[in-house]
Amino acid sequence: MMEIVKVAAETAIGLLVLLGALLSALSAFGLIRLPDVYLRAHAATKSMTLGVFCVLSATFFFFWYFDNYISARLLLGILFVFITAPVAGHLNGRAAYRTDVPLWEQSVQDELEPLLKGKKVNHEAKDMME
Repeated sequence: MMEIVKVAAETAIGLLVLLGALLSALSAFGLIRLPDVYLRAHAATKSMTLGVFCVLSATFFFFWYFDNYISARLLLGILFVFITAPVAGHLNGRAAYRTDVPLWEQSVQDELEPLLKGKKVNHEAKDMME
């Protein structure tokens, strides 16, 4: 019976690592193929966060099951990635939008334009004043 549980745990941990690697590869592919900075930020934050979560979770479960060791560092790593990756993606997108990085020409909707009218940073005018 213990042998079956051990094989099931190894399989589940292996599948988590494989899923994390696939999601990370998809994220890298999205960074290369998507047309503008906003879509690339989406690929970098969403799928990469989930990919890293899967790999770190698999590592945590491996040490927990096979070594009876609960790693607080891995738990903190998972928490840190979940807190920082979406915030970093949001701030990168916000900085790009406020500095007039153009949207993809086939974008159909710009919900921020009426909200931020007149609040964008105009670097050309700022440089001329200095």
